[in-house]
Amino acid sequence: MIEEKMNEALQGNMAFCRGCGKQIHVTAITCPNCGAPQQTLGASDKKIVPALLLCFFVGFLGVHRFYVGKVGTGILQLLTLGGFGIWALIDFILIVTGSFKDSDGNKLTQWS
Repeated sequence: MIEEKMNEALQGNMAFCRGCGKQIHVTAITCPNCGAPQQTLGASDKKIVPALLLCFFVGFLGVHRFYVGKVGTGILQLLTLGGFGIWALIDFILIVTGSFKDSDGNKLTQWS
């Protein structure tokens, strides 16, 4: 049992909990020890609901892109009024379907 855990740790299958610091498997969504949510690989720390609301109400200003760290394209949307509304609509659809990514290329996966 101990040898198996040591092999997993050496193979890179283990990580440390963001809440309690105990060693857990890298695929754990929550810590089995303290229940703290873990950052999943390829997932953004930005939330879907704020991005969705920003895109819906002020998407033509690109505010949702500033929220996720995409400053360059946020400025372009600001100058073009969201790509004349088309770009903002596409972003809205991407956010709703869970395909929208932050500036690091990680998908927004958490709703709130």
